[in-house]
Amino acid sequence: MSKQSTAGDNAPTPDPEQPSEGRLSRLFRSPLGWMLAGLLGLGLVSGLTATGPGPVPAVGAVAAVGVYWLVMRRLAHRSTPEIAFHGAGREALLGGAIGLGFVLLSTLLIVMFGGYSFSWAGHGFFAVVVSAVVVQAAAAVTEELMFRGVALQALEQMWGSRAAIVITGLFFGIVHLGAPHATAWSALCIALEAGVMLGAAFLWRRSIWFVAGLHFVWNLMEQLLGIPVSGHTPEGLFTVEVSGGTWLTGGGFGLEAALVTLVVGLLIAVRMVTLAGRSGRLVSRRSV
Repeated sequence: MSKQSTAGDNAPTPDPEQPSEGRLSRLFRSPLGWMLAGLLGLGLVSGLTATGPGPVPAVGAVAAVGVYWLVMRRLAHRSTPEIAFHGAGREALLGGAIGLGFVLLSTLLIVMFGGYSFSWAGHGFFAVVVSAVVVQAAAAVTEELMFRGVALQALEQMWGSRAAIVITGLFFGIVHLGAPHATAWSALCIALEAGVMLGAAFLWRRSIWFVAGLHFVWNLMEQLLGIPVSGHTPEGLFTVEVSGGTWLTGGGFGLEAALVTLVVGLLIAVRMVTLAGRSGRLVSRRSV
């Protein structure tokens, strides 16, 4: 006698792969998972386009924004007001103004102490400026999407804003150990004045465009003045003659390894963190 068929007999057999897929999905949707996915995707875009000819770096920056949007919306399931185009120009200009003031004040103080003197390099003005703008803008956008957009926000979700600033700042400094003329001192300076200050800038404004504008103008002004940018010496409008100790000038690594720059950067960072706290934009570990 044949066995009577039931609805349960027709149910699909459970797929033995399903539990592992569920775990994998949960992993990528966790802060650690989408942080790693975002860093990998953005790092790949940067590696393929950052040193490309002509407009390739700019195309890479646009692609990086797309990768960031996909990671945050599809994996992290978060909205992305930090890359909203509405108000982006205003935020970028405000960040750029702060970056300009930071570099010019630090440079002026070093000049006053006899550390820098400048002379016209004689390169073609238009070609140098256009190339510098494209390369530095693309680098600023991509790096800020990686470090402040992905890493800082993921770590902030896990451990709060203050821990996120410290960790991303240290990581930013460690990454720059691979730069020409880098030392433990220059890495510490980068971690504090750049990693911490840029992290504080993001927490204050919650805008990638603000922090990218600050980062962009900072690097752009260094290049145009002929000052090494984190150990690299791309073609600028001026050449700089350096005299005095590394503590004053930053030596071959450039302005970022100078003591005066470190002090100015930390003062700006403290002010930004204070403003972020007053506006309620700092996340505590308990509320994550």
